[in-house]
Amino acid sequence: MLVALGMPAHAQKGAPGFPSWAYVMGPGAVAPKVPDDGTRFSVPGSTARFTRDQTRDRFAPPDWHPDDHPAMPAIVAGGRPPAVWACGFCHRPNGAGGPENARIAGLPAEYIAQQLRDLVSGARSTVLPTRNAAHLKRAIVKALTDEDIQVAAAYFSRLAPRQTLIVKESERAPKTVNLLNIMAAGDDGEWVKLDDDRIVEVPENLERFDVLRDDQVKFLVYAPLGSIAKGRALARAPGGNAALACAGCHGADLRGAGRVPSIAGRSPSYVVRQLWDIRAGARNGQGAQAMKPIVTALSSQDMLELAAYLATLDP
Repeated sequence: MLVALGMPAHAQKGAPGFPSWAYVMGPGAVAPKVPDDGTRFSVPGSTARFTRDQTRDRFAPPDWHPDDHPAMPAIVAGGRPPAVWACGFCHRPNGAGGPENARIAGLPAEYIAQQLRDLVSGARSTVLPTRNAAHLKRAIVKALTDEDIQVAAAYFSRLAPRQTLIVKESERAPKTVNLLNIMAAGDDGEWVKLDDDRIVEVPENLERFDVLRDDQVKFLVYAPLGSIAKGRALARAPGGNAALACAGCHGADLRGAGRVPSIAGRSPSYVVRQLWDIRAGARNGQGAQAMKPIVTALSSQDMLELAAYLATLDP
């Protein structure tokens, strides 16, 4: 049961203003591993069938929709045991990822490669030292070769990003629990008041996303009333200064420009996490340094509203 295994989304502790909803961390105790009884599972739109053990194989992740992407190189499809998990396990074969990491489909290859190097050097870290996903990622990346990095970056850069977010402004949202690194709606189906200082982002189908690892699952995003319009204004002129508009670096449609990444259609929790990490100095790579003067002027509420707006855009 989700409620029994998770903890309330508001229960995380942090510094004043800390956006705990964006830094999702799992419960202290993880659910026991469900034995594989040989059942072969399926998902909509796929003829593939995988057993439970196959869906959780970090070195051969399930590829439910192989016709949706080019052939995966070995490092993406299988990794290199025991240290390097397949890139496609966490980021999925189509590069869609999830709120716990990132959608990397369509990002510039140079940008992807630099972020991996920044993880190794420590230039890209997290403001929350206890966030397991960040430490796990760094350990895996440190075991990559330069060739691994170049091959994986080239593959994911060729993929077309897809909109996986269904965004709505709302006064209420599902009551959530934290499951490892993502939020999920509780089993009891209860809805609660949506405070102005958080966004709720949950998979439309938890089992398909988190258990079966279907890379076509969409996420439901509940944003506070009025946040999207405020975010649009911020994107166009942060602090009223049009010279700082996001389009100046990220392109007129915010889908990236040159080596600068797209920010359109991004997971709100991911966006806020990165903005907060940059402002706190946990991200100090070249691109992050350029962002710091702008991000420093943003409040946590500004970040939330900007993330709500970006989530509505077609990537």
